[in-house]
Amino acid sequence: MDFTSLMESGKQTGDRSISFHIPETWMQGRTTYGGLTSALCLKAALPTSGGRQIRSAQVAFVGPVSGDVECTATLLREGKNTVFTSVRMTGETGVAAEAIFAFGAHRESRLNFANLPAPDVSTPEETMSFFGDSNRRPAFTRNFNMRLAAGQPPMSGADKADMSLWMRHKDGAVAPSDISVLALADAPPPASMAMLTEPALISSMTWMAEFLTDDIQTDDGWFLARHIAEASKDGYNSQAMTLWNTRGEPIMIGRQTIAMFA
Repeated sequence: MDFTSLMESGKQTGDRSISFHIPETWMQGRTTYGGLTSALCLKAALPTSGGRQIRSAQVAFVGPVSGDVECTATLLREGKNTVFTSVRMTGETGVAAEAIFAFGAHRESRLNFANLPAPDVSTPEETMSFFGDSNRRPAFTRNFNMRLAAGQPPMSGADKADMSLWMRHKDGAVAPSDISVLALADAPPPASMAMLTEPALISSMTWMAEFLTDDIQTDDGWFLARHIAEASKDGYNSQAMTLWNTRGEPIMIGRQTIAMFA
């Protein structure tokens, strides 16, 4: 099932609850791909926003989830300009994820800047496929086009964890939006995996994303992501990410905590 069909398949099960069935093609090992988990939670939260734009998302991946899930939104607070909403995703084994979304109305400001220059890399058309013909790639990655623009691939024994990739949805019906970008941004493997020389188990624990624009646009669906592992100790990895459109305009920044079994 492609991304558009999956997002449209939700069934209203309560005033603020939506249920989905997640197919095997969106799995990452024994759990659902984290970007999709986040996007489904945001889908449930959007009706509470009152038309305000998404400003930040904080998602905790509590437990593995597959098959049938339900996302229930709770409006925490609605002010004149902002809305805070929590979403709990539950599955057959209990709570799968907890998310908090902050929505904010657009307003004019004397400050308008972004000190986030995009890396100087080749265009998507000039960049090689990230996975190539490998049959070891996680199932969910087959829903995306991914091309390695800078850095080294996983398990290459690299001396640093700094990776840049061009990415887009394979589903041609997907227009750039807050939901589609949230679903896309988490697709790359942890940058620290480039420093390994053999496979290792990983598990995303938390993800924080901040949206930097109301107007999400790009060419041909491509976005450039740069993931940098800033620290790894005691089996836990801290990673920063930035997402730009094809014009080099920053769209999102984020942080992620990852459990590393290596």
